[in-house]
Amino acid sequence: MTDYRRLRVALLGAGVVGSQVAALLRQHGPELADRAGATLELAGIAVRDVDAPRNTDLPHELFTTDAESLIVGADIVIELIGGIEPARGYLLQAINSGADVVTANKALLATHGPEIFDAADQVGAQVYYEAAAAGAIPIIRPLRDSLAGDRVQRIMGIVNGTTNYILDRMDTEGVEFADVLAEAQALGYAESDPTADVEGYDAAQKAAILASLAFHTTVPLDAVHREGITGIDKAMIDAARHAGYVIKLLAVCERLTGQQDAGASGEAISVRVYPALISRTHPLASVHGANNAVFVQAEAAGNLMFYGAGAGGVQTASAVLGDVVSAARRHIAGGIGVGESTRANLPVVEIGRVVTRYQVTLEVADQPGVLATVAGILSEGRVSIATLEQTVIGESEAGSGSARLVLGTHKALEQDLSETVERLAESGVVERVVSVLRVEGD
Repeated sequence: MTDYRRLRVALLGAGVVGSQVAALLRQHGPELADRAGATLELAGIAVRDVDAPRNTDLPHELFTTDAESLIVGADIVIELIGGIEPARGYLLQAINSGADVVTANKALLATHGPEIFDAADQVGAQVYYEAAAAGAIPIIRPLRDSLAGDRVQRIMGIVNGTTNYILDRMDTEGVEFADVLAEAQALGYAESDPTADVEGYDAAQKAAILASLAFHTTVPLDAVHREGITGIDKAMIDAARHAGYVIKLLAVCERLTGQQDAGASGEAISVRVYPALISRTHPLASVHGANNAVFVQAEAAGNLMFYGAGAGGVQTASAVLGDVVSAARRHIAGGIGVGESTRANLPVVEIGRVVTRYQVTLEVADQPGVLATVAGILSEGRVSIATLEQTVIGESEAGSGSARLVLGTHKALEQDLSETVERLAESGVVERVVSVLRVEGD
């Protein structure tokens, strides 16, 4: 057996992912040593309760409640406790003590990433976070390294498995939102409080991380436009299917050109998360269940798609251990860590500056002149109709018939569309604005 240098690995957290990381480190230690060129010694596991039940059979003596003492002397620190504090403090302590750090903490990186990366730059350490954006899918390294010489134009990602599972079941099985949410909770895909998933917070954190890498620009979390899926119902799913679309919660990160207040380059970026219509012929439409996928459009490389499990203990542990091996190799090779490239400083514009297509569904009075009024309001708002479908749906409260209009638009400015929808709602001929969905992927 090769006599490798020994590196001490401190693990913070022994939840679903942490337990798997610890088990795999012990189970595949010799094989990982051959890949890393160093023996990876699990020095200990910091937890809140050393006697809590675990999903894996790990020696009791590995556990400790003293995270700070465990960090001291570690070569690599793996943070899998989640949240902001104490995770932030532990990572900064690890970096300042000379350790490289591996984290899957998307919330922390989305809110305090610049602080953590700056601290690592100061001491020549390295921050690894492949598991923070899309679970087992390798997307961080391709954006940070493989595409560093290219210009990424756009990213569309399904980066939350819970919402994709819910929307996919609604589309393929006709299940109502509340029923499939309960099913997702029973299967462990959704938490008892599903807010972070269904309201888009989780996806927004991942979008901020992906956009920062793709466009070499620090993207604050509060600059990400966010909408969830709680307003999506069976009627909207059915209408999307009828029109040849599927509804997905998308994280969209886009380079915009010709922006008047974006400096000499005229470039800016938009980062947003919302449920959107996507053609059933698009590769992202075939992402089913709790899987994730990231579709990248680059100037030279063209279209690239990364697909796989976006969550799960052993799947996410795979990405974490890949980072651990990379950190070990860096320790053996020596030298300072590679800093984050965020020097482009492109401005992040508000959602109102985005140009895309829309599907607007209205309930209107079924009487002469209504279509002309609706068309006139759209024209005044600089929104052009591409398709129109009308269905009689019954009697209104006033006793006259009602109709449902499904309007597909040509590309329009979000601000113009939003203002136009407000005028439609106040017009007197529109009884209800049923939905407004963006159309992506064209």
